[in-house]
Amino acid sequence: MLLELVLMANRFGLVENLHNMTKEEFENILNLQNNLKELPNTKLVEVMDKLTVTFDLTKENVISLTIYLDKLEELYNNTLKEYQSRKL
Repeated sequence: MLLELVLMANRFGLVENLHNMTKEEFENILNLQNNLKELPNTKLVEVMDKLTVTFDLTKENVISLTIYLDKLEELYNNTLKEYQSRKL
């Protein structure tokens, strides 16, 4: 169970570093939203690609973190149960 937890944490770390949108890139995309009708198709495709990659990685990270959090809770509850059994 502990090995599984460590592997999940490592996996999250690797995924997180594959592709991160910088604050500047995000702000640029936000600014472009006011002028979408004026942008050429190539720019629209570039923005959509960047958003899609970032969305997919963020979604994967959220799922990985949820699994990781569930495992942490399970480990804590097991430890707490053992501790409480000793107090009696």
